[in-house]
Amino acid sequence: MDDGGKSKPGASEGPAKHYHGHRERIRQRIMKGDGAHLDDYEILEVLLCAFIPRVDVRPIAKTLVDRFGTVSAVLAAAPGRLMEIDGIGEATAAYLRATNLLLQRAAGDEVKAKPVITNWAALLNYVKLALRHERSEQARVLYLDRKNKLIADEIAGRGTVDHAPVYPREIARRALELSASAVILVHNHPSGDPTPSRADIDLTREIEKALAPLEIRLHDHLVVGASETVSMKAKGLI
Repeated sequence: MDDGGKSKPGASEGPAKHYHGHRERIRQRIMKGDGAHLDDYEILEVLLCAFIPRVDVRPIAKTLVDRFGTVSAVLAAAPGRLMEIDGIGEATAAYLRATNLLLQRAAGDEVKAKPVITNWAALLNYVKLALRHERSEQARVLYLDRKNKLIADEIAGRGTVDHAPVYPREIARRALELSASAVILVHNHPSGDPTPSRADIDLTREIEKALAPLEIRLHDHLVVGASETVSMKAKGLI
């Protein structure tokens, strides 16, 4: 049982422990295939089996997917929200969170491997994993070197559901500290709609103006929504 002690009474009782055979069958299906034939909750089951021993985790996996809507939303959920689910304690919430962080790190490795301008699909996947399920607005700055390779990805502001404070002079100062030659701005819209707002456009131009005297280019400003990421450059807004 997970250390949160929230499993349903009787979930691990009874001599038959019918779920043991089910666990093995699911594991074998994962080992022998690419997972395409499995439902989302079944793949999540395999993960939960490692975190929650001696409990039938199928109902927990189904509840997680039903509550959050998608597997990606489950993995991106805050630990406190995960622990609202019966059967999920602190340890399992931490393990699920760690799984999401590993996915982000792996996506980050893909971004760092090549210049981001020629590796745009990897960049979009990276920012989507990091931001599309955030419940409040978060602004990030990707600092790039002369070859357009990623030097640093830093949070420039956290905010409410529709605003994150960002300071153009601070971004310019940090770019100088890192010897960056270019930056890419990224932020999310928790509403799910990635359409740039008037405030987004105005802030982008302020940051571009702050960077220009330093000969630091603003390559793009990406707005991450629930199912799409919008490039302000592609929209002709930069």
